[in-house]
Amino acid sequence: MLFNFQKFINDLRENAEKKEVIEKYEKFFGTIEWEIQDQLWYTEYVWKFSSCDYIVPEELKEDFDWVLLMQLVAASFSSDWYIEVPEDKDIAEFVISVQSGDQVVVKKISELRWFQILRLYEIYAEEQMNLHVLTAEDEKEKEAIAQQREAKQQRRTLVIQNMEKDILVKQESAEKEWKIDDLMSQL
Repeated sequence: MLFNFQKFINDLRENAEKKEVIEKYEKFFGTIEWEIQDQLWYTEYVWKFSSCDYIVPEELKEDFDWVLLMQLVAASFSSDWYIEVPEDKDIAEFVISVQSGDQVVVKKISELRWFQILRLYEIYAEEQMNLHVLTAEDEKEKEAIAQQREAKQQRRTLVIQNMEKDILVKQESAEKEWKIDDLMSQL
């Protein structure tokens, strides 16, 4: 896998501008060890975002944990996302939208390069660590974060349900077309 959580943590520790994230996190929650799925912010929140299949760059299929990426993006407060089911496919496109000032950048995961995907893991993991620190530092922040997390989970459920309905409708339509074609060929 190209994203190595422990290497990422070590890189943050050595970065003068970023090491405070690690220091604060470890002050409240203990030494960061093991994998990303072992972290409190993951086990208390991010894991709740189940994934679905989506189109990924073919050459990178084995290089990333795609379930984890969808979970991190869906759990994020810093970006929006949606699922798009192309007319000619039975698998979804996973689309991320990020606003920076007046500009909105929208990208399909399937169109990203390896270094862009790697950077997403870093951004979203750091964001979750910062949010978890805020929950420990400030009771009002903790309540606000809990409310936003709940809203994110509800939104994710609705998006996945709608995607599943779209896929079923497409499958039923294709099946009807096949049956009609079959009947027509019998005439």
